[in-house]
Amino acid sequence: MSRKQKLELTWIGKDIRPRLEPRILLEDPEKSYHAPHRVSDNDIFDNRLIFGDNLLALKALEQEFSGKVKCIYIDPPYNTGSAFEHYDDGIEHSIWLSLIAERLDIIWKLLDPNSGTLWISIDDREMGYLRVLLDEVCGRSNFIASNVWQKRYSRENREAIGDAHEYVFVYARNPVRFKIERNFNPLGDKQKKLYKNNNNDPRGPWQSVSLLAQGYRPNQMYEIVAPNGNVHIPPPGNCWKIIKENYEKLVDEKRVYFGKNGNGVPRRVEFLKDAKGLVPWTWWPHEDVGHTGEAKNEANSLFGADISFGTPKPERLLKHVIEIATNPGDLILDSFAGSGTTGAVAHKMGRRWIMIELGEHCHTHIIPRLKKVIDGEDSGGITETTKWKGGGGFRYYRLAPSLLEKDKWGNWIISKAYNPAMLAEALCKLEGFTYAPSETVYWQHGYSTESDFLYVTTQYLGSEQLQALSDEVGRECSLLILCSAFSGQSDAWPNLTVKKIPKAVLTKCEWGHDDYSLNVENLPKAPEPPKPMGQLAMDLDGDNA
Repeated sequence: MSRKQKLELTWIGKDIRPRLEPRILLEDPEKSYHAPHRVSDNDIFDNRLIFGDNLLALKALEQEFSGKVKCIYIDPPYNTGSAFEHYDDGIEHSIWLSLIAERLDIIWKLLDPNSGTLWISIDDREMGYLRVLLDEVCGRSNFIASNVWQKRYSRENREAIGDAHEYVFVYARNPVRFKIERNFNPLGDKQKKLYKNNNNDPRGPWQSVSLLAQGYRPNQMYEIVAPNGNVHIPPPGNCWKIIKENYEKLVDEKRVYFGKNGNGVPRRVEFLKDAKGLVPWTWWPHEDVGHTGEAKNEANSLFGADISFGTPKPERLLKHVIEIATNPGDLILDSFAGSGTTGAVAHKMGRRWIMIELGEHCHTHIIPRLKKVIDGEDSGGITETTKWKGGGGFRYYRLAPSLLEKDKWGNWIISKAYNPAMLAEALCKLEGFTYAPSETVYWQHGYSTESDFLYVTTQYLGSEQLQALSDEVGRECSLLILCSAFSGQSDAWPNLTVKKIPKAVLTKCEWGHDDYSLNVENLPKAPEPPKPMGQLAMDLDGDNA
């Protein structure tokens, strides 16, 4: 019997998928930070810094932010192999792929379906695997580019062939729209020098660009007469870029150049003041986007050399990504925040941001860095060009503990850490409702539609109480009730659905699982190497003694 096959990447444990608990987020006001006053009308205060396992944090964001993020940049662990030196190579790669695949599934859903883009940094070690995995998760047709970042400009003499670059893959939810809407890169000093004004044109510096295009289009195959009377037609295999009517408009605007002597091939005049910028391309030299040495200097100036972060990215690299993919006010997410470069750059560029980080450097690096940005004390990185003066702020969140815990007899119960408000919010998220407690109607803790509501209580509800609730809800609305216990037939009230907690949610996900990170300590121990035959015989003799 023939089996239908497909092109895919397989690895050990690929089909073992965690059933994630959609945790709620708890703000810690003492760690949140805001400027004492507005610096400009465009200050953004509702940025989010989330401390916790990034897979659980992404799941926590899924309901509220699906389809709302404009740009996601991630710099995941590169799988250097140092943590796995005693493990089989297939296991090592499999663990890394599972780590990334689970996060990509949620990340792709968070992106705006019309204009969202994913940018992900990687080096040669896992580049090939990641590219195939991204094709599978995001769709091969959504691939945009594999950008090459020159991270080093001095030779690396410790390797057989020196490592001088990394990659930044780009995938778009809507590639056609991204091509239309993506931004140009600003002109650098090198490009600006191409614009001259030898004729003292009052419109400022200009340069000429070719009017020729490859191909053949009948309405773009006309004659052009130069000021000296020479007649120009496109050479074989070419046509003019524009139709004759548009060419005549250029002539009226004095935007056609025939060379110094007026007898050259016609070219279009473009003024510096009208220049859109440069079309992005896949080669990112260190002169344009920075290098690792620059990144380490930035980190040292922010944190001091004694606590500098291991492998930061230069601010100019993130600035380059953000300039292409977003506009002021757009939302950017980084779920591997590291030292906080993405949020710091996004903040200074007037974008909203969400960052997730589990390591303690969330407190030792990211928060102090963001405070300097908000206070206008960050004088490094991109601030020289943006003239950043500070302002805005962020809110610090941590993941709530698991909703369910086991009692001393091994039974699942509601966690003692949950108060009534937290319980209502958590159950709303589990049931797919929006948490929005009413100030006037006690049984409206959340809603899924304008007429479908959710009510959470740890009380026992009798038949009379349920009847009273049914009467209040009315025939036009419906109410899902989650309570500790109730009496009566659950189908006795057509507008009510009554469920017991925690029984109603036990099978929805994994409970009590707090760490989905690449934690080597949680992995099984490596098998011991086989003993020599002589040693094995001695051990057997000892067992028989």
